[in-house]
This record gives sequence, C-alpha cells and structure tokens, in this order.
Amino acid sequence: MKVLVGAAAAVIGLVLVVALAITGIVIADEDASATETTDGGGGLQGVPAEFRKWILKADAACKEPAMVPSLLAAQLYQESKFKTSRTEATSHAGAQGPAQFMPGTWATWGRDADGNGEASPWDIGDAVMAQGRMMCSLLKQARNSGYPGDVRALALAGYNAGWGRVQEFGGVPPKSFAGGETYNYVQIILSTMKRFEGPGLLQVTGSGTGPEALRKAATRMGTPYAYGGGGPSGPSTGFCDGTNGYLGGKCAASSTVGFDCSSLVQYAFWPKLKLPRTADAQFGATSNRPVSRSDLKPGDLLFWAHGGSGFIYHVAIYAGDGNVLHAPRTGRHVEVAPLTSAMPQTDYVGATRP
Repeated sequence: MKVLVGAAAAVIGLVLVVALAITGIVIADEDASATETTDGGGGLQGVPAEFRKWILKADAACKEPAMVPSLLAAQLYQESKFKTSRTEATSHAGAQGPAQFMPGTWATWGRDADGNGEASPWDIGDAVMAQGRMMCSLLKQARNSGYPGDVRALALAGYNAGWGRVQEFGGVPPKSFAGGETYNYVQIILSTMKRFEGPGLLQVTGSGTGPEALRKAATRMGTPYAYGGGGPSGPSTGFCDGTNGYLGGKCAASSTVGFDCSSLVQYAFWPKLKLPRTADAQFGATSNRPVSRSDLKPGDLLFWAHGGSGFIYHVAIYAGDGNVLHAPRTGRHVEVAPLTSAMPQTDYVGATRP
C-alpha cells in the first residue's frame, strides 16, 4: 500500500494532495521462503529470476553511492511481494504493477525498457527500470537536501509519500503522518535489505575464520569503493588525501558510502579477528603466517606493493579458483577478479593466513 501524495513532485516540485484511505499497515516482515528465487550473483539473492536482471540493470544505471541492488529488491518486496497480476498488484488507491506506480507518476518515469513496444507498469523490466530512475533521482535529492538521517530513508519516504512531504517535515514523515504508513514503509525496507544481499558470484563453502570472513565480505559485492571509507561496522564515506579518492578531478570519496581495500578486509574478519585498519598494517599483523601461491585457501589475504617491495598499497581476500574478492579503486565496486589481473603481477608481494 502506498500513500503516494504526489510522487511526481520528487522531480517537478509539485505537492499533490491525495486522500488517504489506510485500512491497516503490515509491520511484521513476512517470510519470503516460498518465493522461487535465483541463486545469487552481483551482490543480490532471494529475488525471483525474472526480476533479478532488471534490478541489477537499474542499479548499474544509477551512479548514486547509496543505490544498491538490495535496496531496490527490498522495496519491490514491500510494494508487491514481486507480484505482477492485476488482481494482486493493484492497490486500493490505484497504484499499479510490481513497483506500484500511480498513473500520473508513471507518465513521468515510465519507459519501454524491455523493448516490447509498450511502456507498461505491469511489465517487469519497464517497472523496475522506472523504479530505479525515480529512486536514483530521489537519492540525489536526498543527498543534496541537507536533511538529517540516512539518504536511503529520505528517498524511500519520497517514493512513498512524495518529496513534498519530506520537505514539509524536513526529513522522513513521523509516525503521526498518515497513520505511520510512510514511517513504517521506510523502516521495513531498510530492515529487510539484508535478506537480499547475496553472495554475489561467489559460492563459499566450509567453515572457519577464512571462509566465514570471505562469506561476510561477499555480501558487500557491488558496494562502491571509497578511499578511507568503511570499517568494522560497515561502509561509510571516505576522504581524499591529495592523491587518492579523486574521480574526474573531483573528490569522490567524501560523497561515496563504501569501503576501501583494507576496510573491507577489516570488516570481513571483525570481530572474530580484529585486524588493523590499513593494508600495510594488516600485512605486518599476519606476515608471520605466510602462504605460498600454490597453497592458497579461501579467506587468505593477498598483498601488493609497488615493484613488489616497500609499502603495501593493496590487500584482497582469496576467493578460490584463482580469484580474489577486493575493493579495487575509486570508481569501482567490491568485486571478484582473477588474481592474475586484480593488480599488476609485478607488484604481488605474497599471501598470509590470518
């Protein structure tokens, strides 16, 4: 159910008034175990196969740091439980399709994304891509608004109630607004995102410190790189130091919520193993347990230094099958890459087992 009091105002600045007929709000998160889902990939899991490719495509089309596949997936689940039939995906207020667009809002955001000759809120591709475009715009507005709180929460409130309501309250509308629908809508989606954070393209087996750390790090695939960002509690904005963190001549790190290479490693092993913050310090803390390249196991740490000696500038986690999981550099995301090409081979120093 959506409040939708002018969702198009997110872009054109109009505050529309729509009568609210709220008969009840689902606070408890329903179990999605009955949903036939994909086996993960690209940092996404637990999503019907026909939705997955479009969610990943919509995420890739948005350059806002706070946009991740799990956000769109959790939002779709809250909106429609991934339903597409007209009887199951039409709200009492007239919102339509899996992303629950009102006709007026659809006129702004709808496109023929799947190329079937018709832009329809009932077509999965059209609906998800429109959802992604609208959320991307709202995330940008939220980031530039100066309003307190998580930009994702602000954007979700704008999607549900219209950006005009976010402006009216200077943030997410309180519980007193619309019987708490928008407030609860935001809280439920943010709390269920983790369900859809998948192991990416990685299938991690085994137990123990290394596999467990790798499995944890894999849930962050798709998270942007942010120099100086991230830590034991998760991703955060970073900083630029005169050399690092820049993209296109501008400091990207300070406005990007993400990890750098060593914070991803620290996050992965914490709190079972409290590694230091930097790649160089992590090498120093584990160098007494070296591992040869022929004996690498999932969860081992790999290190690089310019010319193969001196200051360690990069660390990655061995992911098995000759691949590593790492946060490579500004402008990229946490990803799986071949060990042979993740960084210059001449810079490879060696591996350790934490």
